[in-house]
Formats: sequence, C-alpha cells, structure tokens
Amino acid sequence: MRRWYATAAAVALLAGLSGCGSDDSGAEAEETTVTVFAAASLAGAFEELGEEFEDDHEGVEVEFNFAGSSDLVSQIQGGAGADVFASADEANMEKLTAESLVGTPETFATNVLEIAVPPGNPAGVATLRDLTKPGLNLVICAPVVPCGAAAQRVAESAGIIFKPVSEEQSVTDVLNKVISAEADAGLVYVTDVKAAGDDVGGIEFPESADVVNVYPIGVVNDSENADLAAEFMQLVLGDDGQSVLAEFGFGKP
Repeated sequence: MRRWYATAAAVALLAGLSGCGSDDSGAEAEETTVTVFAAASLAGAFEELGEEFEDDHEGVEVEFNFAGSSDLVSQIQGGAGADVFASADEANMEKLTAESLVGTPETFATNVLEIAVPPGNPAGVATLRDLTKPGLNLVICAPVVPCGAAAQRVAESAGIIFKPVSEEQSVTDVLNKVISAEADAGLVYVTDVKAAGDDVGGIEFPESADVVNVYPIGVVNDSENADLAAEFMQLVLGDDGQSVLAEFGFGKP
C-alpha cells in the first residue's frame, strides 16, 4: 500500500509540474490588433501616431488600411473588419453613420487643395486657371473621392471647367502620376505636396480657401476592440495627435 501511495504521489507531482509548464506557455500574451481605416492623405501622420499608440499599449498592434474614403466606406459596408474610420470629408462619414455602422464622429483636422507639378514645373503652371490650358495633362481625383469632390467645388467657385486626362481613386494615385511625370499637374492636398518633398513642386492658389475639407473620425460600431479603438480616436483628437497632424500640414478642426 505504501508503494502505491508513493507511486501516486510521484505521478501527481509530475502532472503538477507538467501543468505548470503548460500554464507558462499559455501565459504569453496574445497580440491585439486595432485596425484603422483611414483616408490616404493621412498615411504619414497616422503611421507616426500608430507607433506612439503601440509604444503606450504593450501587446497592441495598429494596422492601417489607407485608401480613398469612398473605397473604405464600401469596404466597411461590405463587412470588412475595421475598428476605426477616419474620412477625408464629412459626406463619406455620413454614409456610415446613416446606416449606424459608425458611432458619433468627431472632427480632428482640415485640409485644402494645392496644385502639384513635376520638379521644375515644365508646363509652366502658375494659377488654377492654367489647369484648363489646351494640351495640359491634368490629373484629379474621381468625384466620389473627397479630393475629387473638392476639385469640382473649387472649379465651380472659380467659374472654370477641368478636363482631366485621368480621374483617380485616391489622392496618392494623383500624386504618383505627377511624380512619375505622367501628368503636367495634379490637384492634391497641401499635406501631400509637403510629404512628397522634392519629388514635386507645389503651387498654392487663393481659390483653395473657398473649399476646406473637414476630416471626421469615429469608432466602427461592430468593433471587437471598441475600448482600444476609442483610445486611438482620443489620441488623434488630443494634444499629441494634433501636434503630429500639424507637422504634416493639416489645419485645426
């Protein structure tokens, strides 16, 4: 009988040790991903804020999906897994709030248009009206994209009609065509010209003040990480977020 108890105790001890090892391996924290769908023009600023958020939240990764706001809206409407949505205009955000897909949004930045040209400005563009010159290869965003809607409004305000050779689905696509010299000029945001550095030249025009894009941000209602999503939103709205956005050329909300 004593031998049986000794054997049973040994088995129990081994089982206990094995269980402890199992608990240790299972104790490794799983990384949580916060997925942010954001307008393409926000890429630089949001990537910096994402790094800051990860530094302050151990075990949390911020994953971004940057694209035209209208494309992001379609993805969220189709059930894409997003925790936060940041739009380059209010119209696209309203599409989601109207369907109760995003909670109450808040404005966090503003932006205006600027003319982007290849280095050296070979076409000699100087004013907004120059974009209507015959033979000039102009590229703008499609009307459903915030930068395209803004381009249309600024043309109407100036009493001119654009005849672009291409309409793109995001502001970065417009910028890339200017950088590659596929276009003589493109209408992008001030922030895009600043981010491109020496790859493009920027031409400001007074009519841009008539069309200011307002950027709202909100938490997606079916987010699986709603608390973290709300914290990221508050980072964007807070002093740190506003400071980073200002560095990238965004205006105050």
